[in-house]
Amino acid sequence: MSQIIVSLSPHAHGTDSVEKNMYGVIIALIPALLASFYFFGLGSLIVCAASVIACVLFEWLISKFMLQRTPTISDGSAIVTGLLLGMNLPSNFPIWMIVIGALVAIGVGKMTFGGLGQNPFNPALVGRCFLLVSFPVAMTTWPKPWMNVTFLDEVTDANTGATPLYLMQTAIKNGDPSLLEKLPSSLDMLLGVTQTNNMGAGTIGEICAAALLLGLIYMLCRRIITWHIPVSIIATVFCFSGLLHLSNPVYADPVQVILSGGLMLGAIFMATDYVTSPMCAKGQLIYGVCIGLLTVIIRNWGAYPEGMSFAILIMNAFTPLINYYVKPTRFGEQPKVAK
Repeated sequence: MSQIIVSLSPHAHGTDSVEKNMYGVIIALIPALLASFYFFGLGSLIVCAASVIACVLFEWLISKFMLQRTPTISDGSAIVTGLLLGMNLPSNFPIWMIVIGALVAIGVGKMTFGGLGQNPFNPALVGRCFLLVSFPVAMTTWPKPWMNVTFLDEVTDANTGATPLYLMQTAIKNGDPSLLEKLPSSLDMLLGVTQTNNMGAGTIGEICAAALLLGLIYMLCRRIITWHIPVSIIATVFCFSGLLHLSNPVYADPVQVILSGGLMLGAIFMATDYVTSPMCAKGQLIYGVCIGLLTVIIRNWGAYPEGMSFAILIMNAFTPLINYYVKPTRFGEQPKVAK
C-alpha cells in the first residue's frame, strides 16, 4: 500500500482551478467576438456557435461512449477549443466543414491523448491546420467586412478580397514594394478597418487587434496568463520584421506585420495554452522567441501567407525538451555539468 506524505504546516492554498481559468479565457474572448459580429454580421456568430456546439458534443460523446468515463465538458475547455477554432475560420465557412474540424480538434488533438492536460498539441490549431490542408480554397476565401456574408451566401469575387498578409507575401515574391501601398494603415489594422482598401478581412478572430489586446489586459490583470509568451512573440516578430524592412523595403513595416493575420490571436490565446507551453518563465521566453522567428520565416518564404498556427504547433512539439532544458535544480541537488 502506497503512503501519502503530507508536509508540515503552514500550507499554501490557491484559488485557481481549471474551470476558473477556462471561463476567464472565455470572458477575455468576448471583445473579439463582439468585434467580429460588428464587422462580419451574423456569419461570425453562426460559425463560432457551430464550432462550440460541435466541440462540446464530440467531447461528451467520446468521453461517455468511447473512453467510458464521466464527461468533463463543464470545465469549459471544450468551449474554449470551440471558440478558438471558430475564430480561426472565415465567417462564411460551411457548417459541415466546421463539424469535421471540431471532430479532429477534439477527437484527434485532445481525447486521443487522454483528454485535458495530456494533449501535446493545441487542439484548436490541430483542427485548424487539418481544415487548411483539407479544404484550402474554403479556408483562404476571405469575406470583406460589413458584407454580412454567412454560410448561406454564395462566395464570389465581389464580396471577397485579398488579405494584408497575401499582399505582403506577393510583394516579396514579385520584388515589388509598391504593392505594400495598398495595405491599410496601422491604425486601421488595429481597429479592424480594412474595407476602405477593398481588402479581405481574414479569419473571424483576427479582424480587430484592439479587441484582442483588451483580452490580453484582462487575462494579465486576472493572472490567468503571464506576459512572457505573448510579449516575447510580438517583440521577436517586431525586431525580425524590422531588420528585414530596413534591409529591403519589399518587406512590410513591422507594426503592420504585428497587426496583420492571426499573430495577435495566436500569441495571446493559443500559444499561452497551459498544457502545450513551457512551465517556467525562462522556458516561456525561449518558446515565444522561437514562435516569433518561425512565424516571420513561414510568412515571408513559406507556401502559406500565415505562419502563426504552424509555428505554434512546431514549438508545442519542443515544449517537453524546453521544460527539460530549463528545469531548475532541486534544493540540495548538484547542478548538471556537461561531460
